[in-house]
Amino acid sequence: MRKALLAIVVLAAAAAGTYYYLRMNADTGAAAAPAAGAGPGAGTKSGPGGGRGNTALMTVDTAAASRQEVIEYVTVVGNLIGEATVDVSPRVNGRIESIAVKLGDRVAKGQLIAKMDDRDVKEQVKQAEASLELARATARQREFDMTASRTTFERQKNLYDRQLQTKQTLEDAEARYNASAAQVDVAKAQVMQTQARLDELKVTLGNTIIQSPVDGFVGRRTLDPGAFAGANTPVVSVVDIDSVRLIANLVEKDFRRVTTGVEAMVEVDAFPGETFMGKVSRVAPIFDAATRTATLEIEVPNPGYRLKPGMYARVRLTVDRRPDALTVPRNAVVDSEGKRGVFLIDDGNVARFNVVRTGLQDADRVEILEGLNDGQRVITTGAMALRNGDRVQLVNGRGGRRGGGAGGGGGKSPAPAGAGK
Repeated sequence: MRKALLAIVVLAAAAAGTYYYLRMNADTGAAAAPAAGAGPGAGTKSGPGGGRGNTALMTVDTAAASRQEVIEYVTVVGNLIGEATVDVSPRVNGRIESIAVKLGDRVAKGQLIAKMDDRDVKEQVKQAEASLELARATARQREFDMTASRTTFERQKNLYDRQLQTKQTLEDAEARYNASAAQVDVAKAQVMQTQARLDELKVTLGNTIIQSPVDGFVGRRTLDPGAFAGANTPVVSVVDIDSVRLIANLVEKDFRRVTTGVEAMVEVDAFPGETFMGKVSRVAPIFDAATRTATLEIEVPNPGYRLKPGMYARVRLTVDRRPDALTVPRNAVVDSEGKRGVFLIDDGNVARFNVVRTGLQDADRVEILEGLNDGQRVITTGAMALRNGDRVQLVNGRGGRRGGGAGGGGGKSPAPAGAGK
């Protein structure tokens, strides 16, 4: 068994060595072919530009600097939430008798959501109403008694004034009158107390009817008929999605550029390629010490209720706009030796680094403030791999001299080796 494994290893090593030998010969032949057709200047330093001395030309593409609108964005992400989300709860303890809505139903403010069992409360209301009638009857009786005692007191006073009655009898009549007047006050207070209790029970009875506090849709239903619900136990959740909001975090470097009213373009995965427009409604004036970000709130109108709370959204905030800026493609702008610039092609098909001052930039283009004129062509594809003085040829095969000597500065580039006549 060990001999068989050793034989397999030896065969694999031999195959790898053969493959490497053949590959090296192929690479050597490919490198030699261009050199053979390069002419007398092959392998030497390029002419006036002074290139890297490579024999193969860099293939590049170019584009003209042109006037276009540039819009700069700040991108934030987050989950959408409703304009208002309200948990609808009963205000009294009791058993749920019925629920009038289901998940996803549209409801209006004040619409019936659920009904609590109200039989006990109704009985208490009846008792309070009876107590109120009794209190009122008692109050009327006390008023009759007070009227009678007042009449007696006035009669005794007349007799006393004519010296036909003793003072003691007058004082007794006055005491009875004052007592009856006090009883009237007590009876009236009892009427008010009973009325207040009745009003309280009627409010409790009204609270057995659960209504929606806002317009919206039923986003969640947590209880069913027959369940016992305590006060403030959510029965359903109603969400208002006439407009939706996105709460996001804004980093420090973008804080000064994003203000209330900034235009927002919202994209969600549910509707690929479609953009919903909104605006920044609020920006927090403080930063979170842990995340070093400020809270940002974006409001998005939602006609047709297509956007739903909980959707993941990407938002582009328009922080600046230049309608007629001189621009180049974004891949044309490169950094070299600590400077930012673009590569131009001189008459000798040599790439020359040209320093520029840039402004706004979007996903495709960069604004050029200084260092470039309208219509100048800059290298785009391949610019990242270039160095100042490299010889190049365009993607379509034009340009790019194979000769590299000093005498080749103004000559015409020969056709690539193997080109048809």
